[in-house]
Amino acid sequence: MTASDRSALRIVAWSIVMVGVALLLAVALYQVRTVLMLVYVSALLAIGLAPIVRAVERQKLLPVGTRTFPRWLAILTLYLTLLVTVVGLGFAVIPPLVGQGQSLWRRLPDLFARGQQFLIDRGLVDHAFTMSEALQKAPTGMLGAGGDAVTTVVGAVINVAGGVFGVVTILILTFYMLVESDTIFRRFVRLFPIEQRLRIATVSSDITVKVSAWLGGQLLLGAIIGTTATLGLWLLGMPYFFVLGFIAGIGELIPMVGPILSAIPALMVALTVSPSMALGVGVFFLVQQQFENHLLVPKLMERQVGVSAVTVIIALLMGGSLLGIVGALLAVPTAAVLQVIFDELLNDEV
Repeated sequence: MTASDRSALRIVAWSIVMVGVALLLAVALYQVRTVLMLVYVSALLAIGLAPIVRAVERQKLLPVGTRTFPRWLAILTLYLTLLVTVVGLGFAVIPPLVGQGQSLWRRLPDLFARGQQFLIDRGLVDHAFTMSEALQKAPTGMLGAGGDAVTTVVGAVINVAGGVFGVVTILILTFYMLVESDTIFRRFVRLFPIEQRLRIATVSSDITVKVSAWLGGQLLLGAIIGTTATLGLWLLGMPYFFVLGFIAGIGELIPMVGPILSAIPALMVALTVSPSMALGVGVFFLVQQQFENHLLVPKLMERQVGVSAVTVIIALLMGGSLLGIVGALLAVPTAAVLQVIFDELLNDEV
């Protein structure tokens, strides 16, 4: 065997080894995809909150000697401020929410009976069911794999517990990423040649601005939809308008399916009032969602994040198709990050 043959053989063997390593790495990454998603979400939150943390560090209202606020204290201050804000909103929202919710719960059997009578009068069902019978006869897919209400409740509790654990994990990861952000950034920059490090710092700053603007935009969207839904349902004469408007505002934070799911309770309540009320509520939510989907979200995100309306719509569609609700939620900030990177690469080529 000649030297050239041995060299070619080594190249082939090395290529096979590299392909094998790449496949093993891909399998390993797939196995920990949930963890990677939590890390990615935490990183986005850390990037988005970084400007606020820096502002708290440099504040002058509460001097700490001649030094700025320690970073960990600035982050805890931010967390505490967010907690106080949520609690304050809760005290403002929960009393009427509880009052209307209790009234709705007391009227639930009557509303259920009236809804069934509406369906019977139109020949959609042949006889009335009790609520327990309705649960027993519900489609298996609605009640979970076991096909019974107990299985559904257990599954719902498990999902809620998993969601709470995920949120707590994200908050903890975000805290430590913010605390160690300077160290993480320095190590990241060292991966690049010295002459490129200033450029990388500039790109990172642009990404931070865009992701931070996205966070503010999401909260603003929820506030706008919740407020307009509450006002619209009140003008229509809907009962429990405060509860239903609050649900609509929370649903807006869940891309794609959130607005649809949040409209269902309003339609069900409206149906028990009158068919014309149900029609009015349905038209209201349809118009609101068309305005939200085609004008409010694209234009607001374009103004806040600097991503074009077309890019926002395409990103939402692609993110939802790839990863469902989570993908749609992360679509816009991911598109903003990619836009900054691509713009920098294109400028370099020019």
